[in-house]
Amino acid sequence: MALCCLVTVSKAAWRKWLPGAQRSIVPARAEGLWASLWRSSSSRGFAGRPPGITQTPTFGFLFDIDGVLVRGRHAIPAAREAFQKLTDSNGQLRVPVVFVTNAGNCFRHAKAQELSSALGLEVSPEQIILSHSPLRLFRQFHEKCVLVSGQGPIEENARNLGFQNVITIEALRKAYPLLDMVDQSRRPKELPPPTTDFPTIEGVILFGEPVRWETNLQLIIDVLLSNGNPGAELSAVPYPHIPVLACNMDLLWMAEAKMPRFGHGTFLLCLENIYRKVTGRELKYEALIGKPSIVTYHYAEYLIKQQAEKQGWESPIRRLYAVGDNPMSDIYGANLYNSYLKAAHQTQAQAGVLGSVVAAGPQKDFNLGNDSNVLMESCESILVCTGVYRHHRDMPPVSNVCVRDTVFHGHRDFCFDPSLVEASYVVQDVNEAVKLAFEKETWS
Repeated sequence: MALCCLVTVSKAAWRKWLPGAQRSIVPARAEGLWASLWRSSSSRGFAGRPPGITQTPTFGFLFDIDGVLVRGRHAIPAAREAFQKLTDSNGQLRVPVVFVTNAGNCFRHAKAQELSSALGLEVSPEQIILSHSPLRLFRQFHEKCVLVSGQGPIEENARNLGFQNVITIEALRKAYPLLDMVDQSRRPKELPPPTTDFPTIEGVILFGEPVRWETNLQLIIDVLLSNGNPGAELSAVPYPHIPVLACNMDLLWMAEAKMPRFGHGTFLLCLENIYRKVTGRELKYEALIGKPSIVTYHYAEYLIKQQAEKQGWESPIRRLYAVGDNPMSDIYGANLYNSYLKAAHQTQAQAGVLGSVVAAGPQKDFNLGNDSNVLMESCESILVCTGVYRHHRDMPPVSNVCVRDTVFHGHRDFCFDPSLVEASYVVQDVNEAVKLAFEKETWS
């Protein structure tokens, strides 16, 4: 099975994949980051091992949030039951847990506080992976002038991730007021003077769905068609265009409403189709991150191992259980990462070289840190019926029944493999998912 690149660049990159090729899992621009994360981890995170633990875990959980643990601002009742099983009498986690969400319109510490309140236990920011968290890896863009789109504290989030020259859509609109013409009430009453000394935009980062779609779509297209100079008039459309990095590819997500809501994947779909209709060419992404991208799951594995080390659990973490409600992101991503792990073990066995794995795209080796010589064995997917999935069809009577959607809701640049949307297990809710994993692990 050909694996999707952890950083998806184009459909063409997929066709370059050759079985048996020995490549690493993170692009060269991320080289050295993991080692620095390990060096800095001693000053953060989790307390020592709680008293009274008689079992040392060799497995961990990756929990999606919306539709699995909460619906909007309200906790799903089964989530509190699940975390009663996951914690000891002192409220300390008995196994490593990371929360992996495609949300990105907030800070990690704010999401941790929100979860702490909903679940009734202390959640650390170091346990949270937002859709944009892996952007820390993309150092080659950190000094470039980038346009950011989304909502919430996106400018501060971008700076916290390492980006030093950030321009928001609103700042661009104010600099070039003639570009935003859909809302007649915002059109300038008089012809504004020409804008001077505005920096050339060198990249576009799409953090999540914005509030004013028409404004964001128009200005992003303007930037792409003008090679980063929306005040200029070019004789020809530049192609390839300046780099575009996108976080969160979810077409739909589940809130309090009875039916799923549009996600950032829907916004990307609009942007891609407008660009193709205007130029006759495909919009290209330098990177697509967030679930189901492999880079997000690899980052989650790193945090799981870091958490286990902080707790003093000596046995290496071997297996992951990824619990989600969206077959096209949670299940697809977990299965994709499981396929990647299998390929890693196969390549290691054939070549006898740790760290060499099969992946799509030209990438270089890197050192993951203290636990780089221990490969994860598996990442099993568990689909729950409390979010997006239950609106597709009723829960099958058999827990491991084949689940395939007839319509592919995944992103354009991810090859559709029906087997990747088949969950390892289908259960009613997250409490049942935890019970299932405990039974498989013979965990009391």
